[in-house]
Amino acid sequence: MSELDPRQLSSIVNKFKDVHVLCLGDVMLDRFTYGSAGRISPEAPIPVLSISHQQSMLGGAGNVVRNILSLGGKATLVAVVGDDAEGREIQHLLEKEEGITPALVTSKGRPTTVKTRFIADGQQLLRADAEASHPVTKPTAVGLVDNFKAALNKVQMVILSDYAKGVLSDEVLKEVIAAANEAGVPVVADPKSEDFSRYQGVDLLTPNRKEMIAAAGMPCDTNSDVVAAARSVMSRDNIKALLVTRSEAGMSLISEADETHVAAQAQEVFDVSGAGDSVIACLSLGIGAGASHGEAAYLANLAGGVVVAKQGTAAVTADEIEAALHNVEVREADNKITSLTHAKDIVDGWRARGLKVGFTNGCFDLVHPGHISLIRQARAECDRLIVGLNTDDSIRRLKGPDRPATNETSRAIVLAGLEDVSLVVPFAEDTPINLIEGLKPDVLVKGADYTVETVVGSDIVQAYGGRVLLAELKEGFSTTRTIQRLLETDRKKFANDDS
Repeated sequence: MSELDPRQLSSIVNKFKDVHVLCLGDVMLDRFTYGSAGRISPEAPIPVLSISHQQSMLGGAGNVVRNILSLGGKATLVAVVGDDAEGREIQHLLEKEEGITPALVTSKGRPTTVKTRFIADGQQLLRADAEASHPVTKPTAVGLVDNFKAALNKVQMVILSDYAKGVLSDEVLKEVIAAANEAGVPVVADPKSEDFSRYQGVDLLTPNRKEMIAAAGMPCDTNSDVVAAARSVMSRDNIKALLVTRSEAGMSLISEADETHVAAQAQEVFDVSGAGDSVIACLSLGIGAGASHGEAAYLANLAGGVVVAKQGTAAVTADEIEAALHNVEVREADNKITSLTHAKDIVDGWRARGLKVGFTNGCFDLVHPGHISLIRQARAECDRLIVGLNTDDSIRRLKGPDRPATNETSRAIVLAGLEDVSLVVPFAEDTPINLIEGLKPDVLVKGADYTVETVVGSDIVQAYGGRVLLAELKEGFSTTRTIQRLLETDRKKFANDDS
């Protein structure tokens, strides 16, 4: 997969509003009981929770559709509830959410799944589950499939959210996957079973690392381990593609033709409850909005990083994804500013991928349209452009004690923020000859006020078969003239003030 540019992904997030997702799976009621535990029970050696407040929210497949809504999409939820108070509470919670079309099947005699978490002073003490996990009965399965098929022609994506609570039985899975395939609607499934062959026909399966290990019977400690385990299962169970979520190790997307590893973006991990729901919701919206699997996985990785910094079964919003994309841009800009030694390693990686490397250099003091024009022309001649940047001391030696007008850090940050610039490498010498010798660019670019013979390093580049490009100058722009105009303005201002 080619490298992703975070700036290009905002347009995909903006299209989430046009995506309607059909989610079929195990809905549950998540209850949270908060308080403090300041003493031990006299009845048993356990803490006594003094309750401050309680909260109920949609969980499981219900949390998936909550995330779809908060990300800007629309959802239809097909699920099973019991004929009980908890089932009616889920129905009420769904009716409160704008943008969800509930298509619930009530199963008499089957309890609604409820997970109750007890939290003391921010720490989870206990989780109590009330549930039945056997496969749904035949009439309930028929109701689920009927509701699924009725909604299928209105959606762009299908999510199968399997929490192993009995909704996604073998019979139901087989029928709904076949129906979605026939309708041409992509299917993403979050598996719980170790037998991935149950999900044959889905477009993308999203196991976590633990589920991947259990399904493959192979280790998943490294990238290569994960790829080997995934390819083994894909071949054995006829699965098209896998997105393996690996907590602090990020995600690995493996298809028959490609493999991509996405680094984790979480800055702080507070609570991982429901993180998988946010991931599959964002992933599916991305695919439904026209993103490639790689682009959608990148966005889903950001969603997972956002939601684990929240408390409880939380949802991530489109604004938070946009902010995360912006933060990635800022970090990537910082990462572009590097040393010659590190730049060599990066260039080796580029060359291993067959990419052409360009180089230009200068002071770039008060970046103006002439600089931008030169950088654009240079970037057009290569796949990756490195800018050698004179340090402040280097500029003072070349242009006098009053230069530069902006310091080295500011100049480097501005250049690194340009899309056409891949790396910025400051150099303290009077010329960039060491950078050129070390990086061996395929194309060396300077302005047309030079001749090929007077460009520093041209003989070196041409000796190994490289090329020297003289970029057209954009007339009327000069840092020196800009500074002179500013000084003249100041001089006139002071003269008027004194008169």
